[in-house]
Amino acid sequence: MGAMSEPVRPARPHHKLTDEGRRMREVLTYARRGSRFTPAQEAAWEAHHRDWVIPDEAVDRPDFSWSDWFGREAPLIVEIGSGVGEATAALAASRAAYNVVAFEVWRPGVAETLGRLAQAGADNVRMCSVDAVWSMQHLFASGSISELWTFFPDPWHKKRHHKRRLVSPSFAALAADRLVPGGAWRLATDWADYAEQMVAVLDAEPRLSGGVVERWDERPVTKFERKGVNAGRSITDLRYTRLP
Repeated sequence: MGAMSEPVRPARPHHKLTDEGRRMREVLTYARRGSRFTPAQEAAWEAHHRDWVIPDEAVDRPDFSWSDWFGREAPLIVEIGSGVGEATAALAASRAAYNVVAFEVWRPGVAETLGRLAQAGADNVRMCSVDAVWSMQHLFASGSISELWTFFPDPWHKKRHHKRRLVSPSFAALAADRLVPGGAWRLATDWADYAEQMVAVLDAEPRLSGGVVERWDERPVTKFERKGVNAGRSITDLRYTRLP
């Protein structure tokens, strides 16, 4: 369950250049935020980043392998947008037999997640800040992911920004390919219009089957979720399974 075999990977987002050598403008599913750490985050980063954070440049190596970074072969779970790790730590701690790859570009969130992982004893997680869509394309083989988690992705409210939303027909096709047959993609959002789009997109992907489900009781209620509920928004959970 390592990388797909390809001699040279294409440039990562933010590293692509035009023929004239200028940085290429790209449509991404996220926006980078501030990087200042709190003292607690700084301490967690110093204590754990060498063991649990994969350096961005590591994925450029032709021999990059997830199992090397985990130090073992195990089924893979991928979380896209782990935030400050409230769900990541709790879910990973109860899945010790799995290797969990958590994608998060907000470095203070990564640092806070490291502290939560340590408190939960979840040493089966590796953090990665490389673009998740690029990574899904180039770092995971077809049928290599046992579960995919996407909790409260950026809704990109403005209509002109909807093209930045993660859940799109192209990404649904990619996710379906990377999931093992029978593997589950779990999603949650507190924005009704995004939930409707998710259902429409995922229902249209022929390799996926599922829909809206009751709240996943294993997923802890996070500060982010409570904020949405307090603002009067309802939470929608979805579960789709990769067909054989």
